[in-house]
Amino acid sequence: MRILIAEDDCTTRTVLAGMLKKSGHEVVETINGAAAWDALQQPDAPALAILDWMMPEMDGPEVIRRVRALQTNRPPHIIMLTIRGEKADIIAGLEAGANDYLAKMQDSLASKVEELRQALDQIKTLRGIVPICVSCKKIRDDQGYWNQVEVYVRDHTEAEFSHSLCQECMKKLYPGRCIPGKGRKTHEP
Repeated sequence: MRILIAEDDCTTRTVLAGMLKKSGHEVVETINGAAAWDALQQPDAPALAILDWMMPEMDGPEVIRRVRALQTNRPPHIIMLTIRGEKADIIAGLEAGANDYLAKMQDSLASKVEELRQALDQIKTLRGIVPICVSCKKIRDDQGYWNQVEVYVRDHTEAEFSHSLCQECMKKLYPGRCIPGKGRKTHEP
């Protein structure tokens, strides 16, 4: 996973980056808020950002407010990392848009990063335009082949299918076996 670290303290940044790299992550390091803001606007922005509260040029809460104002379908998970631990500070960080707030203790941060990595590994989404036949509902893949919807979804997501018949198809295919009032309701367009 690509992780952004925005930390002006060299020692903290180096220790944190080393720990994350050792865990197999690709780390993007910045030393101020403006550089973090630039990195988080890129099309390949990291999925996780760990931001210090107090940084030169732009503080962590301001970076978070700007990131949350961006129109994106994959907003980064943002962890505010700071020595500020008062209840009012935690509330201010979360209100700015941070997903989590941690004091500068690397052991707890390492476990939080690992927990997030595992959650992100479970997410596999379809994005973009999916060409679908208006007649048979087959979907064209990237190689130009037409596939049944369930084959395409199976190959591009972690979803599994369980086949069944809706009430309308049951009546059409097995008219003698339909019991009025039985079965789940369907949404009529």
